[in-house]
Amino acid sequence: MAPDTAPSKAAELVLAARDGDHAAFQELYRNYARMVHGILLARVPYEAVEDLVQDVFLQAFRRLRGLRDPAAIGGWLAAIARNASRDHFRRARETVELTDAQAAPGDPSATAEAAAALAAIRGLPEAYRETLILRLVEGMTGPEISARTGLSPGSVRVNLHRGMKLLRERLERKDAHAGE
Repeated sequence: MAPDTAPSKAAELVLAARDGDHAAFQELYRNYARMVHGILLARVPYEAVEDLVQDVFLQAFRRLRGLRDPAAIGGWLAAIARNASRDHFRRARETVELTDAQAAPGDPSATAEAAAALAAIRGLPEAYRETLILRLVEGMTGPEISARTGLSPGSVRVNLHRGMKLLRERLERKDAHAGE
C-alpha cells in the first residue's frame, strides 16, 4: 500500500471486511502486522509477541464494526496493540525471562549484541521506542510508519531523529562504562 493512497485503500478494506470479506481482512493483516509486531516488541518479552499479534487481530476482527472511521484503522490497531501489551503484564504471572542470548542458538556474541540493542531501545521513551522498532527491526520506512500508525510524516521523522540520537548517546555511555 503506497503511503499516499493508504487511508482510502485501508478504508475500502475495512468496509469490505465488515461485510464479511475474509480476503480483505487478510490484506489488512498483511498491511499492518509488521506495525503491530513492532509496537508489541517495544513493550513485551520477545516470546510473547507472536501470540499477542494474533490476539490483536482477533480482537480487531471481532470489534471491526465498532471502528467509527475506517481510514483510522492503523491508529486503531496500534491502540489495540498497546492495550494488549498492558493486559499481558496485568495477567502475567511472575516468571524468569530468558534473554534472547540464552534462548536462541547461533552466534552468541551477535545474539547478545542484538539483545542488548533491543534492551537499549526498550529503555527509550515510548514514542521513540515504537518508531525505532518499526524502522530498525520491522524494516518499515518513515512513510510506511506514518501511513500505518496515523502519525504525521513530520512526527515520524522527529521521533526517528531524536530516538536515534538518544539511542546513540546511551550506547556510547554504556560502551564508555564498559571500557573502564
